[in-house]
Amino acid sequence: MRCIHTLKVKNDLGLHTRPATVIVKMLQSYRSSVTFTYKKETVNARSIMSLLMLAVRKNCSLKVTIEGEDALLVLQELVHIFENRFDEKVL
Repeated sequence: MRCIHTLKVKNDLGLHTRPATVIVKMLQSYRSSVTFTYKKETVNARSIMSLLMLAVRKNCSLKVTIEGEDALLVLQELVHIFENRFDEKVL
């Protein structure tokens, strides 16, 4: 199965180290391949360094592509953590 979705970064500091770590740790529970695309750059979402190199700021959107048997579950969890700002407090 393949899912493509757009996610908006809502937390104040953008996609920095802590949110990147949350994403990578969350993906360890799943088998699907996950990539993020931002400004024509596509990276493996399982790599903290790759996520940080995207330099995604607050209110920017990125495209997530998920391929695998548990793609829908991965998408649901990613949407949840992005919507909840990675549990970061509002500055």
